[in-house]
Amino acid sequence: MCGIAGFLTSGSCFSQEELHAIALRMATTLHHRGPDDRGTWVDATAGMALGQTRLSIVDLSPSGHQPMVSHDERFVLVYNGEIYSHPEMRAELEARGVAFRGHSDTEILLEAIATWGVEEAVRRSNGMFAFAVWDRREKKLTLVRDRVGIKPLYYGVCGGTLLFGSELKALKAHPHFTGEIDRSSLCLYLKHNDIPAPRSIYRHVNKLPPGSMMTISADQLNNLPAPKKYWDLAAIVREQRVNRLTSAFDDREEIDKLDSLLNDTVRRRMIADVPLGAFLSGGIDSSLVVGIMQSISSQPVKTFSIGYQEAKYNEADAARAVAKHLGTDHTEWIVTPNEAREVIPKLPTMFDEPFGDSSQIPTWLVSQLARKSVTVSLSGDGGDELGGGYERYAYMSQLWNRFGWIPRPVRRLTAATLRSVFPRNRPGVVRRKANTLADYLALNDRATMYDRLNTHWKHPEHIVVSGDQTLVVPTLPSLCGFDPGVCCDLFLEEMMLTDALSYLPDDILTKVDRASMSVSLEARVPLLDYRVVEHLWRLPHGLKLRDGETKWIFRRVLDKYVPSALIDRPKTGFGVPIDEWLRGPLRDWAEDLLSEDRLKREGFFHPQPIREKWQRHLSGNESWHYYLWDILMFQAWLAG
Repeated sequence: MCGIAGFLTSGSCFSQEELHAIALRMATTLHHRGPDDRGTWVDATAGMALGQTRLSIVDLSPSGHQPMVSHDERFVLVYNGEIYSHPEMRAELEARGVAFRGHSDTEILLEAIATWGVEEAVRRSNGMFAFAVWDRREKKLTLVRDRVGIKPLYYGVCGGTLLFGSELKALKAHPHFTGEIDRSSLCLYLKHNDIPAPRSIYRHVNKLPPGSMMTISADQLNNLPAPKKYWDLAAIVREQRVNRLTSAFDDREEIDKLDSLLNDTVRRRMIADVPLGAFLSGGIDSSLVVGIMQSISSQPVKTFSIGYQEAKYNEADAARAVAKHLGTDHTEWIVTPNEAREVIPKLPTMFDEPFGDSSQIPTWLVSQLARKSVTVSLSGDGGDELGGGYERYAYMSQLWNRFGWIPRPVRRLTAATLRSVFPRNRPGVVRRKANTLADYLALNDRATMYDRLNTHWKHPEHIVVSGDQTLVVPTLPSLCGFDPGVCCDLFLEEMMLTDALSYLPDDILTKVDRASMSVSLEARVPLLDYRVVEHLWRLPHGLKLRDGETKWIFRRVLDKYVPSALIDRPKTGFGVPIDEWLRGPLRDWAEDLLSEDRLKREGFFHPQPIREKWQRHLSGNESWHYYLWDILMFQAWLAG
């Protein structure tokens, strides 16, 4: 695992020494992503500079040093990630006469590019990755990001120079960087509590979307080409729809198939030349990953979990029970409130742009715990999006089933009646629930309904000074060619695909990457092997959500490793008591960041709606911590 950075500029505005110095400065900001080694490579005549910091995982020798030049000296690569298909790729390349200096997957990827070309090499690569490869003959740079979006890659043109890197801090280290905050991106942030790709918090800086690649030459710096999709999940879902609706599936056969596939994906992710372990929360996904790991391993697997003194947030007991059953070498940390709150000042630097998912705190804590013993940790992320695991899927399906058939004018009339009977400005749980239902009934279609469910600030353009709501990303199902009918199977499909294309890479995987890499820990996610993703989308939804039971097929595979009695319990979010902290020990910190004078002076937010939410939260009668945390994380980032 590594941090990568670089830039391409037209002309000769920098000497060779300056190119090296700037590339090194950019790479050095990513030291946490790669503390074991660093390097630079430049082509002064082409205006190309590459930098890299290395976290050595496979082939710890100097043979894995980057930037790496291909044997034929045509290609130069900086690469962040792991290619789990590298043994097969190496065997095929050796059969074609390619000789290798070491056994790093970096060298295998590079020689695959030299042999087959970038796109074919990527197609053969099963893994998580973000890389930049410079073609010395064609004078072209290609940026690539993995299929699902596990590894990050930012890019943008500033001062006539293309900058790119694993994190924004690398781009900011270049002398041409200009950091103008994009207020439309700020609107997106308040809506989603993250900034969805391809946007970033800065104008003219983008995230390369998952499953995309982009080839650039120096004469295109004023008009960059659009990224090109080499893997398109929405297209795969459309192609598999007929198969799901018309084919017959045997439960036992499908359970065995998934078990076999997961064993292969986990086995591949257990290959490392450094100590390896796994996060274990005691939930379905992490227990499934650890159960398979322990069945493969001849030694007790090292597992890690955290817990809290607050019972409703504490998963330590469940994790401990699963670890005991499986016989893992388990380490847990019962985190005190002070220890958890000490993470908050680190967050702006860790995430580089505003990020409002408060589970960033426990994710960092468990990463820090694991890093004391291992360099690689497997994670169960992705199971909810693939297996229909979120309770909101069942809730929204039931809601649409109950009201979706009602003509739209009648739904709107019912919504208006509810609002008149239960005014918003009066307190009470019944009033809040009635108004929430009224909001849903008034919406035009189910996709908009699901979008509203996942929205924090409903009208962010009213919160952001000069905010532009028209640039908000369109509802994803509408971009995927879905029929807006009332079939609930398709509604489940829309919700899952929406999350897989947005919430998963923009929130979940962003959180895991930044938190783990901030402590130089590589997190691997076997459930997001692209073969698993494609396989699960071939299956009917009844194998995912059945009789109100979420992740049905994952549960049946897990039954082979862990008794259901250890798993069957209400789903617990991976969170912290932000609502209580904001009324208690974080109150002064929050009051300073949310003060009316400060908000007016900084000029990004209209103070009145924020102050109103803050006062209502402090009263203890209502909880607005999710909304307020979004604002606080921006404010803390801005101050940092």
